[in-house]
Amino acid sequence: MNMTDPAQHRLGTVLVACQFMLIAALATLGLPAFLAGEAPAGAWLMAVAGALLGLWALSSNRPGNFNIRPTPREGGQLVQQGPYRCIRHPMYTAVIACGLACAWAGGSAWGWPCVVALFIVLLTKATFEERWMLAAHPAYADYQTDTYRFLPWIL
Repeated sequence: MNMTDPAQHRLGTVLVACQFMLIAALATLGLPAFLAGEAPAGAWLMAVAGALLGLWALSSNRPGNFNIRPTPREGGQLVQQGPYRCIRHPMYTAVIACGLACAWAGGSAWGWPCVVALFIVLLTKATFEERWMLAAHPAYADYQTDTYRFLPWIL
């Protein structure tokens, strides 16, 4: 597989752009409630859990191995420690958790469609990433059978 395939790069860029636009929309909706101390306790719990999972995932990945696009880095290694022992995409799970927290805290009807759209974007991104990881890392097939995509024992 050519890791620098222009079509893969463009697709990855589009997915990341959509992801960040939706994150920005959700943050705009939810952040005021968090900053004012008016967010429900459950939203706080969801946000903290998402942030902690994201930090754990980042700390489990070696510098230079992480890629925001779904295309594996040239020479990258398959990470299977930390949250990656159970979840193939813990960063996506963390982003979804924080998005849910913002939608919940924001109280706007727009928050929930944004979360659904964010989930669809991240699911699409994960699907392509897994296809390309299989091509880059033969051990990924076994890793897929031993882990869950987003949530252990659920999804």
